[in-house]
Amino acid sequence: MASQSAKQAATKLRYLSAWFCPYAHRATIALEHHADLVSYEWVEALGWEQRNDKNNVTGTGKEWWYHWKADELTRSNPSGLVPTLIPLDEEGKPNEEKSVYESLITIDYIDALANAEEQQRLVPSDPYLAAKCRYWADKVNRECCSPYYGVLVRTDEEERMENFNKLVSGLKAFSREIEKNGDGKTFLGGDRLSNTDISLMPWAFRYYIFEHYRGEEYAIPYDEPELHAYKE
Repeated sequence: MASQSAKQAATKLRYLSAWFCPYAHRATIALEHHADLVSYEWVEALGWEQRNDKNNVTGTGKEWWYHWKADELTRSNPSGLVPTLIPLDEEGKPNEEKSVYESLITIDYIDALANAEEQQRLVPSDPYLAAKCRYWADKVNRECCSPYYGVLVRTDEEERMENFNKLVSGLKAFSREIEKNGDGKTFLGGDRLSNTDISLMPWAFRYYIFEHYRGEEYAIPYDEPELHAYKE
């Protein structure tokens, strides 16, 4: 325990985030999971704010919504996106040259910093299980998260439905995989949380809006047998 306490004192991060961003929420979940071992300070680093349209940008002279990014974010992440993690030195100064970004990578990074007991690790120490979790975290990201935006943003109905069907297909594949673990509670089974679970969680809690904005035909078919494990 002494070594973990020492680690906790040394592991401090500046967390550039955005309250509304599901990609950032992946890092948030990982940070909260390891809150006893990794400390962080939250910085709201991008968003929208309403400004007076002094230069008549909108052509109406009325107020307009301005998309802003913190200078710290654009300096420390070449893409200017959240989540971005910046380690702090012993004096509490951020080292932007060692910033870490991309949501799935931040989960691994946080987990490595925590170096927790096995049951609390988000990426297992076993090489096979670690590889499996990383593969499925990426697969879930591509098949169950990315199509989410196609459903909501695409204006062509055929394209919307194509993205929805791809997403449901991805969920069914994920459901079949977690069913292999017996209880279906988490990807690794039991109550153990993994990077694969965290990859999906921020979107899983948002799927309900499909039906609200796109109609009943876009409701996730939770009653289908292939989604039973996922639903549970």
